[in-house]
Amino acid sequence: MLPTASKGRTASNVRANPVFPQYLRRIVKWQQMDIEYTFWQMLHLCTSPKVVYQHTKYHKQTKNQWARDDPAFIVICSFLLAVSTLSYCAAYDHSTTHAVFVIISVLLIHFLLIGVVLATCCWFLTNNYLREEAPNSHVVEQRVEWLYAFDVHCNSFFPMFVMLYVIHYFLSPLLVAHGFIPVLLSNLLFMVAASYYHYLNFLGYDVLPFLERTTFFLYPIGSCHCPFTYLDFEWFQSVKILHEHVLQSMAMIHHG
Repeated sequence: MLPTASKGRTASNVRANPVFPQYLRRIVKWQQMDIEYTFWQMLHLCTSPKVVYQHTKYHKQTKNQWARDDPAFIVICSFLLAVSTLSYCAAYDHSTTHAVFVIISVLLIHFLLIGVVLATCCWFLTNNYLREEAPNSHVVEQRVEWLYAFDVHCNSFFPMFVMLYVIHYFLSPLLVAHGFIPVLLSNLLFMVAASYYHYLNFLGYDVLPFLERTTFFLYPIGSCHCPFTYLDFEWFQSVKILHEHVLQSMAMIHHG
């Protein structure tokens, strides 16, 4: 495996790394995106996520970086998120202005902003507390790339998007009803989505050979089987805002 950075060059490499500017420039160039491979990743994240991270090892060996150099995953995920949000608004909302506001808030806040915050927290945590100690000063230091931390979040977010936006959309007529069963199904859906998010987060960092104690990322799953902890609540509350809006709109339509 090729080294990523030496201890004496870490800071300068971070400042001079041209990967991120190239990554941003490729967002508007569809011809350079591997759309087919991206959909393959999305499918296997929902069915066989370990296969996806096995390919991450191959990517490291060929590109000498853990993070994707192709922004297709973020672009397609944002597009699907916008389409699903638009579907909610078209079905249950009559205000075009409010629909545009909801779509923008879901993309910029729920997906990107919260994703940046979570990725930054995981990036800081792994680099400062979960890296293995180098046996001697001659061993090349390896660090978690911030862009890879954001990739891990996006990978973990997509199956949650399928459960809480797509499946939830088709179950909305049932979930809007009053009673024990709708409440149970709604909470069960969020519990499964939260557990799977944390599990994929664990897989993303467990594949890195220079990290230890990565089972730390599995601990929040225990809280998913009880009432959510404060952090889980804050994370999923942003997603539930859209769902509550949908349920309220449906209730108004039914009473009308």
